[in-house]
Amino acid sequence: MDPATSSANAALSDEGQELYDLFRRPQGRSRPRPDERAAIESARTGELTVGGNRVVTYRWGDGRRPVLLVHGWESRASRYAKVIAPLVELGYSPVSFDAPGHGESDGDSTTLVEYRDIITELHASCGDFEAVVAHSFGVMGSLLALRGGVRAGRLVAVSSVPDFGYVVEAFRIRLKLSPELVAELKHRIERDLYPGEADMWTRFSVFHGAADFHLPLLVIHDEDDVAVDPEQSRRIARVYEGQARLVTTRRFGHGRILGSPQLISEVTDFVTAGARADVQQTEVAR
Repeated sequence: MDPATSSANAALSDEGQELYDLFRRPQGRSRPRPDERAAIESARTGELTVGGNRVVTYRWGDGRRPVLLVHGWESRASRYAKVIAPLVELGYSPVSFDAPGHGESDGDSTTLVEYRDIITELHASCGDFEAVVAHSFGVMGSLLALRGGVRAGRLVAVSSVPDFGYVVEAFRIRLKLSPELVAELKHRIERDLYPGEADMWTRFSVFHGAADFHLPLLVIHDEDDVAVDPEQSRRIARVYEGQARLVTTRRFGHGRILGSPQLISEVTDFVTAGARADVQQTEVAR
């Protein structure tokens, strides 16, 4: 290798490292908004240790009929503040957490594997979830946990990122990366972020194992979402046809949708539909 080629490869490696660091770290740690503080202050907080990081957990209600709320990338549990109170009033016990590198938890980043491990630990302590409500990146983490043995009655997928390849592609488009840099970024993700995770580009997808996934599924997406194309949720609804219902909103975008009146109504109706179905089955059994 001549000196010029060696220098070019070194430069690529330096740039690739910078891109990898930018990719894996949330850009800023969001704080609770004024209208979220009451919900967070009323929670019973706890801690888990996952990946060497302290993870803060939140629980409301009396512990019966737990509903897991899973936030997305660069978000936090408090974003579900407007969903929590209606669920508690209906007799459910919302449970949530701040992923590593988010909210009040330690660390500077997180992975889907950590999402899975946190959800698995919460399932062990809370019991089966009546429902899981997940947003964006959190949908992939929730499905990874559900495929791994976590049990829930139904799933709500809000503004879902479809797979890990979509995350990288969005990053490529935003920064106008060359094919060479994308290849190096993928290599670093496989080697450093998800070591030992065979076939992660296939397994870390909301479509993986769809034929064996039988939970009722509510898919919600805003038509004005510029972070994740609403077509991705339409794809999810098609793949899970027969068990999925698609709901679209407008003017809330990617993040504000969690506080929208339509989402709150749809989520509470969907969660309570599970309880109504249980009552009907019990009455038939009698």
